[in-house]
Amino acid sequence: MSSSPTDTAVAIEMPQMGISVAEGTIVEWRKRPGDWVEADEPVCDVSTDKVDVEIPSPAAGRLGRIVVEPGETVAVGTVLAELEAGMEGAEDPDDRSRVYSPIVRRMAADRHVDLEQVEGHGVGGRIRKVDLLAFLEEDEGQPRLHTESPYEPDTDSLREPMSPMRRQIARHMVESRRTAAHCTTVVEVDFTRVAARRRALRGEMERRGVGLTYLAFVAQVTVAALERHPILNASIEGEEIVHHEDVNLGIAVALDDGLIVPVIRRAQRLSLERMAAAIGDLATRAREKRLAPDEVHGGTFTITNPGRFGAVLATPIINQPQVAILDLEAVVKRPVVVERDGEDSIAIRPMSYLCMSWDHRALDGAEAARFLGELRAGLERGGDER
Repeated sequence: MSSSPTDTAVAIEMPQMGISVAEGTIVEWRKRPGDWVEADEPVCDVSTDKVDVEIPSPAAGRLGRIVVEPGETVAVGTVLAELEAGMEGAEDPDDRSRVYSPIVRRMAADRHVDLEQVEGHGVGGRIRKVDLLAFLEEDEGQPRLHTESPYEPDTDSLREPMSPMRRQIARHMVESRRTAAHCTTVVEVDFTRVAARRRALRGEMERRGVGLTYLAFVAQVTVAALERHPILNASIEGEEIVHHEDVNLGIAVALDDGLIVPVIRRAQRLSLERMAAAIGDLATRAREKRLAPDEVHGGTFTITNPGRFGAVLATPIINQPQVAILDLEAVVKRPVVVERDGEDSIAIRPMSYLCMSWDHRALDGAEAARFLGELRAGLERGGDER
């Protein structure tokens, strides 16, 4: 590749995305060799075990050689492609006829459509979903050029390759099971007083733009208990237990194609309202893929919340190198025995299970039970331990 003041080869590299991220996987290239690229325009999508990010072009120019193909995982600093920077763009900068949205690319792949055959009527000639649907209707029954499908059928079933995020999750979970001595302890909690406080506070918080969930109460009580049980807020490095001064609380967030655990740093400083706001903000930005890389590492304890999907019991896998993970199950009304004036009776109460998986290398069952007992007591008092 020639170089001159107006034609210089620039490397597009795998960037550093947080101190704990050492590698990334190319999901797809948004540009192909020969395409014109503006400075800071995304050229490819990268997935890590922490976050999905767009890689921007370091300069304006024409994309040259692609070095790393989709599906390949490479270390930080690896050259992904080369850019012929400083060249005049021969294409019309307003021409967006070959700029495809993710949904259009996915629909085209699923239906084996060559997008070069589709006429776009969006801004700059961009192909919209409605344009692709119109093409499909007009072309019904006609042969099309096929793009490569991710599915590889055999005589018995369809095979689908794992996404980069799914592969990262698989490696992380298998490594955790291989590393930690997993045990799980479960307590049942009466959420009557939490439910009453939530009803009393929810309207005012919503007017301030904060959604108050059961998870916020559980997180608040958990953080307070972790300060009294520091072994649960520790991590294991080799044969050493590392105690952490701050509670950096990880909140597992379910995504369409996996999960991610953004971190609320110094959670011990937050009021109930600020905790609820932080949880809502991180969950929203996680689902919209707007998290910064530094927001998904450094957690010291994790809470996961499958109860929001109706689950009632689980044995979560520890998020390494932490020593425990707490699971909040669905809060459901059940008949329970309650004592009133020394007499037992049956009452309908909002009940839930807290399930905690913990590492037997760091602590024993008695400590885990004491910790969960404090969580239950705090929640049955109303859930605000600050």
